Amino acid sequence: MPSLSVFGAQWGDEGKGKIIDLLARDADVVVRYQGGSNAGHTVIVGEDKYVLHLIPSGILHPGKVNVVGNGVALDPLTFMDEVDGLRERGIPVEPENLRLSTSAHVILDHHRKLDGLAETWLGGGRIGTTGRGIGPCYADKASRTGLRVSELLEPGRCRERLSAALLEKNALFAGVHEAEGLELEEQVEKYVAVGERLRPFVCDTGAYLRGAHAEGKSLLFEGAQGVMLDIDHGTYPYVTSSSTGANGIPSGAGFPAKHVDRLIGIAKAYCTRVGEGPFPSEEHGEAGERLGRKGHEFGATTGRPRRCGWFDSVAVRYALDLNGADGWIMTKLDVLDSFEKICVGTSYKVEGEESLTYPVGCADLNAVEVQYEELPGWQEDITAIRKYEELPAATRAYVEWVEERVGAPIVMLSVGPERDQVIPRGL
Repeated sequence: MPSLSVFGAQWGDEGKGKIIDLLARDADVVVRYQGGSNAGHTVIVGEDKYVLHLIPSGILHPGKVNVVGNGVALDPLTFMDEVDGLRERGIPVEPENLRLSTSAHVILDHHRKLDGLAETWLGGGRIGTTGRGIGPCYADKASRTGLRVSELLEPGRCRERLSAALLEKNALFAGVHEAEGLELEEQVEKYVAVGERLRPFVCDTGAYLRGAHAEGKSLLFEGAQGVMLDIDHGTYPYVTSSSTGANGIPSGAGFPAKHVDRLIGIAKAYCTRVGEGPFPSEEHGEAGERLGRKGHEFGATTGRPRRCGWFDSVAVRYALDLNGADGWIMTKLDVLDSFEKICVGTSYKVEGEESLTYPVGCADLNAVEVQYEELPGWQEDITAIRKYEELPAATRAYVEWVEERVGAPIVMLSVGPERDQVIPRGL
């Protein structure tokens, strides 16, 4: 398998965990290059369900090396909890199959505390974050005041940097939020201790990945969240704090863009979004509730119910084009099994003008009016089907019609949550 990037082409929660788990069988190295523990990749193996927040999905396959790159906002406590949880379930997690970048920035207690206080401060303008400190961590990275994994491994350096950070953050807690600050010695003790637990996994992951590629090994890059939540290209300010698509690989993994051979997007057969922010094709009535029930649409990380709506071909086309996708995978097609009629958003009406192009500069995406076309449903259970030609004619008609509207080939269909519930279509 060549070096492959898999990224979400909607607002996250597209079913990347299952697809990455499937593709990891043919990869030597699986790489996470951005985001934090606000991501949740769900993988179902038989009767077992795994929800991975920081560790790449390849950890469930023996013989794979899993890499957490420098672009990840690492909560070291969550990371070690995840390591311990996998080990308790009989999954080997050792330095031989899990490597952590020495340059990854670290989420600390003051980041989580500030995240929650800032959401309260924003009131009606809140972003709807998970409160896990990802945004404040990336903000400190940009302002050059953050701590990296390497500094947790040096007690003196850790104390020095934490002291400077808490001087600023405690003043902010007290002066702006009227909240109690954090105690330096307690924080130093906690994070030096977890640093020692991290130490066996830590290395220069960028150098490792470049070397692995030079040796002819196949690399699989897994994106977290989705393109519509990208810090630069998503529905700003209602976005995450990192570059969520394939464009984040060079900086987030220390791996040259020219060595990523193939780029594949993932999108559901409908749309969902968690948290606040514009969602043009959202359905507030019975159809949205029905999609949520049938698709079990609850956040893997937070448990929050997801907002649901019809497939938005304008947004997906934009996401795939932005990343130069070679094709995409449609997931959760089976969720549409019982619908008599299925709607697809085919264009936007912006200030009275109809457009097939995603309105990047639109100041108020909530004012966008989605134009829909309606297709007949198939009302048959497709979860046991494994060959494309055996799908109902109406299902194939829907797939091919959407494919044409999006303008990129659909290379695989997912028709259920299990590992083998997929239909290859040219991947």
